[in-house]
Amino acid sequence: MATADTTSFYANGVLITDSLYNNSTGTGVGHIAYDPTQDLGTVAPPEFDTVNIKRAEIIDYIRLRLADGIVDVELDKEHYDLAISQALIKYRQRAGNSQEESYAFLKLKPETQEYILPNTVMEVRGAYRRGIGSVTGTTASQFEPFSSGYLNTYMLVAGRVGGLLSYELFVDYQKMSMKMFGGYLNFTFNKATKKLTLIRKIPYAGANQNEDYMEDCLLHIYNYKPDSMLLNDYQVFPWLQEYAYSFAKRILGEAREKFATISGPTGGTQLNGASLKGEAVVELADLEQQLKDYIDGSYPLTWVIG
Repeated sequence: MATADTTSFYANGVLITDSLYNNSTGTGVGHIAYDPTQDLGTVAPPEFDTVNIKRAEIIDYIRLRLADGIVDVELDKEHYDLAISQALIKYRQRAGNSQEESYAFLKLKPETQEYILPNTVMEVRGAYRRGIGSVTGTTASQFEPFSSGYLNTYMLVAGRVGGLLSYELFVDYQKMSMKMFGGYLNFTFNKATKKLTLIRKIPYAGANQNEDYMEDCLLHIYNYKPDSMLLNDYQVFPWLQEYAYSFAKRILGEAREKFATISGPTGGTQLNGASLKGEAVVELADLEQQLKDYIDGSYPLTWVIG
């Protein structure tokens, strides 16, 4: 992403993406990649300080558990950060609670079909247009007589006419109309490159089109929960803390095992590198088993047919 903002969405809920859209010609190929304008605004992530505080808390936990201050612990800040990052990576790989189902808006650029979504997006389940059958936007050209009849029947004279069957037929009518007239956008999504390709090109609407007049597409997505959410989850944080501690212990064991003993006047000192590594291996395996037991609050697997 070209933007330095660490959040995935603007303040109004629109996805942050990048673009190769050419304002002078109104065309573009490949990835969409436009930098955010002042119209959409840029906001600093409000959870950034919280993430730093929680990471510092884990670092203090690791240091004190390794008896730093009583004995010399040969770990630098980079090692502590690596341990925390590896805990988050392992958790996202193994735990269902690291993901969430959500919806996000994507502005459709003229003559552009390919979009690069944020790295936090794991899967796109659906893409929905605002209207049915319209190409020009959500204007009066989308007037539909059946919808107006429904509004008149149920909203203006509610309680006197109509029934559940009519309502069910109206809902089914909307779904069928979306299928037939472009309410559902066909697409492909590459999980590795995060490229969303819409099987439809939005018509050219003039050069230098204002962001406010571009059509919003609703995406049904699955995305990773941000670090701040995981670190503030009372069920997840203890697991991350323990995994980071065990990972750091294994790093320390590797360092101390390089020299089994330190020479001294009374015959030298035996280092505990091998024991630290052995303990760390057992603890890491136990922590991975805890995820299989859903100790972090993840939902167990349901029945799989097929």
